[in-house]
Amino acid sequence: MALDELYQEIILDHYKHPRNRGEVDNADVVISSDNPFCGDRLRLTLKIDDGVITCARFEGQGCAISQASASLMSERIEGIAVPQALDLTEQVLRMIRGEGVADVLENDELSALKGVSAFPTRIKCASLAWNALKKALNPTNQKSRL
Repeated sequence: MALDELYQEIILDHYKHPRNRGEVDNADVVISSDNPFCGDRLRLTLKIDDGVITCARFEGQGCAISQASASLMSERIEGIAVPQALDLTEQVLRMIRGEGVADVLENDELSALKGVSAFPTRIKCASLAWNALKKALNPTNQKSRL
């Protein structure tokens, strides 16, 4: 199987069988975001305990890229500390924009998103969840201090 086919398979799998779809009860953070150009919408809810993301859920609708990206993100960020999640977010956003792939992402399922950079109209779709996460992890958007 070619690498492009594998990436396409990962995106389609996460779109058809999204991980962590739903809402976190008693969430510490609730952020909504949308892409008015294509109609993608996302609502991200997080539970953060002692500076670690313990639960991440999303709801929304949109294209396969935006929904798969949210699924991949929600699965990847659970169990990691906020600073690491912010670092990961920056790495993924750079990759999506075509600014290179960090070594840590080379063999990660998230690398399925790197092909998006070849399609400028899809960059915002793939970035929607990650930009929402970046906003969510801003301390001013959280109920409790980290």
